[in-house]
Amino acid sequence: MTNTLILPTHVAEARVLQRKKEEKEKKKNKTKKSLEKAKMPKPTGWRIVVLPYKAKEKTKGGIILSDKTITESQIATNCGLVMEIGPDAYKDEEKFPNGPWCKKNDWVLFARYAGSRLNIDGGELRILNDDEILGTLDDPEDILHALTV
Repeated sequence: MTNTLILPTHVAEARVLQRKKEEKEKKKNKTKKSLEKAKMPKPTGWRIVVLPYKAKEKTKGGIILSDKTITESQIATNCGLVMEIGPDAYKDEEKFPNGPWCKKNDWVLFARYAGSRLNIDGGELRILNDDEILGTLDDPEDILHALTV
């Protein structure tokens, strides 16, 4: 006995069209992601590109924060995700005898006014020198901001 499913022609054609549409969307999303990655600035020399941590929109108690408060906390944030590291970062053995302080995809701490700010959609990027990294963290949620306590 065979396991053949008999469908009306119009149902089969609709399913074929749906699959083609899904495949196009997958290709479009892959292209979009690769373009977004291509838009990331490439740091030169000893510089590091960091994406500052964006605070949550709610406190632990459930209070919804205003857009102004969220924006101010993002500007004043002192931690971020390392997106790119320049080719000469941490190469100076006299300055960094124990090796690099951080690597790509690490959460790092930096001074409030450190680096240059670069505005992007949804926030900003910071371009820091390799010696402006103060420390690393496992999770930015470990540091409680005054706004979310």
